[in-house]
Amino acid sequence: MSTNVGSWTMVHTFLLFVLSVNSVKGGGELFAKMFSSQAIPSDPCYDEDRPRRCIPDFVNAAFGKTVEASSTCGTGGPTRYCDVQEQPGGSIGVSHCHVCDDTTPRRRFPASYLTDLNNPNNVTCWRSEPLVSSQSFNAPPDNVTLTLSLGKKYELTYVSLQFCPKAAKPDSIAIYKSMDYGKTWQPFQFYSSQCRRVYGRPNRATITKANEQEARCTDSHRFTGGDGLGPAGRIAFSTLEGRPSAADFDNSPVLQDWVTATDIRVIFNRLHMLQPDLNEDIGIEELTKREREREEKLKNHKNNLLHAIDPLVTVIPSVHQVLAPQEMHSNDALDIQEMNFQPDISPTTTIVTATSGTALAHHYAVSDFAVGGRCKCNGHASRCVTGKDGEVTCECKHNTAGRDCERCKPFHFDRPWARATAKDANECKACNCNLHARKCRFSVELYKLSGRVSGGVCLLCRHFTAGRHCHYCREGYYRDPTKPITHRKACKPCDCHLIGASGKTCNQSTGQCPCKDGVTGTTCNRCARGYQQSRSHIAPCVRIPQVVQTQGIAGENNGEDDYDEDEHGYDGQTEHCGKCRASTRRLNLNKYCKRDYAILGRVTGRYKGNEVANGNSASNSFARFTLNVDVIYKRSPDSKIKRGTITLFVHTTDLACKCPKIKPNKSYLFLGQENDGSGKNGLTVTPKSIVIEWRDEWYRRMRRFQRRARSCH
Repeated sequence: MSTNVGSWTMVHTFLLFVLSVNSVKGGGELFAKMFSSQAIPSDPCYDEDRPRRCIPDFVNAAFGKTVEASSTCGTGGPTRYCDVQEQPGGSIGVSHCHVCDDTTPRRRFPASYLTDLNNPNNVTCWRSEPLVSSQSFNAPPDNVTLTLSLGKKYELTYVSLQFCPKAAKPDSIAIYKSMDYGKTWQPFQFYSSQCRRVYGRPNRATITKANEQEARCTDSHRFTGGDGLGPAGRIAFSTLEGRPSAADFDNSPVLQDWVTATDIRVIFNRLHMLQPDLNEDIGIEELTKREREREEKLKNHKNNLLHAIDPLVTVIPSVHQVLAPQEMHSNDALDIQEMNFQPDISPTTTIVTATSGTALAHHYAVSDFAVGGRCKCNGHASRCVTGKDGEVTCECKHNTAGRDCERCKPFHFDRPWARATAKDANECKACNCNLHARKCRFSVELYKLSGRVSGGVCLLCRHFTAGRHCHYCREGYYRDPTKPITHRKACKPCDCHLIGASGKTCNQSTGQCPCKDGVTGTTCNRCARGYQQSRSHIAPCVRIPQVVQTQGIAGENNGEDDYDEDEHGYDGQTEHCGKCRASTRRLNLNKYCKRDYAILGRVTGRYKGNEVANGNSASNSFARFTLNVDVIYKRSPDSKIKRGTITLFVHTTDLACKCPKIKPNKSYLFLGQENDGSGKNGLTVTPKSIVIEWRDEWYRRMRRFQRRARSCH
């Protein structure tokens, strides 16, 4: 895989500039002045009140982080190492040797130098202990590891390693990532001059959409001599380079998962590897044969140099000059020239030791370990913050929560969580519970049925409410129409009578309880007309034997509008009362036409005492009521009936027999002959008159009678 080293260097240089400017006194003010002309929004996650995608700043996620190294020079005691220089013609010459010692500050090379401020004028390096291994491919790998913990999920753009000046760049490097804080590891990238032999992968393989989450292997890092011992350089792995879906990253969960990491591990497997002639088509057997021939030559050459080398000293490819110039010629440095030892090492011979066999000693040296990326917040936060416990979390917006804003915060489950995109911030929506619930859940089925609008289901509805949105009253309660549904007292208890009601559940709209036979009232707390209270809990109200049904109004019969006079009246007889002459009649158009008047009025009161006529005879006395005439449906041309208050007379004998039955504060429909007044100044009703207690639904029928009465003869 080709790597644009220059572009990564520019990015890294800019980051270093920002860090260095802020590290010096007054640097923060200078940096602020440079960008003072740019308008900083109050909240990058919102455009006024409209949510939009926001992402944290691009940073070097490795800066200042802890790196664990499996090997560090000098941790086991003072260790010698030597510098080498490239000679004309490509040969490697040994210059000076030094001592690394972890107990001496100036001779320490800890892993913390990998992630400190990378200053080209003051290079600091990590260095591994010298390793002794064979150059044969069959020899075990070195497996020197560097493990970087980022402390949080990041979406990475690149991983780069800057090798120390004059240090050899390793031949085979494996980079792994972890997304679960080091519990499991996944291959991220491989580098090797022989990818298939070392890692079992083809060199520079093409990535398709079918394998976008697979690690590649490349030999692009070997940009200098075939042995890799040229000037120190950098390798930079671009996480999205060559990935087909990189241009549509927002809609590619595969790549979003691919660039996510909490930890990075770099494994140096081999510093040097035998290089086959790329112009020759040779097989594994021929390459193995050449390895053996080369090992034999190295063995003979080593034996000729045994007298010049201390058996405990190894000649190592250098890292960089870590000691001060005045120390380079101190007792701590061995001047190889004073030993009259000026070996001419061939380009393929990197290390020579005095031990038996074909063992070679080498080490790894890295000055900077950088990881470029952004704190992973899924587009719902513009920055990450460090808590009191040292844990780094996203400062979540859009009603999201979690360390990475990876879920909706409680009570905001009306739509499914989703990563923010440039087109839609995918803000989490609060459930609609009408202020009666504090918890809710998301239902995929309801979300789909609603056309992907709402999927929230309220839990534990309070204030006696129920339903998905706590929008109706619980069983045993009914809706109070005087209060909004959001009111905490919007639902009232049914309060059904324990004896009069047949159940405890009332109509949730009206509050009407289910009453037993003969019982009436909203809460079933009284007997209906024609019923009286009993001592039975099963039948608390029983029919009165002497009382029959009152007059009423019926519906249409055989297509003819008429009224049933006995719905609220009584059609039976008592011992002293005769049968009401009009009680069993049905009011139809013919009877409507035969009456002088048809009025709707409300009986507002009754005068105290009786009006006596015809010689104070009790049989001729009349009860006097106040009648407020509301509607006049019919009257004769010379009628004295008019709207307003008039006096209503009813014979006391007829009133006692409830023929008609009249009560104050009730509205009645009156039909009769106006000359039945017997000379009284008002309206008189007799047993021949029709008196029916009024119902509002009769307005339309009476108007129909009124229109059809024009054909009366």
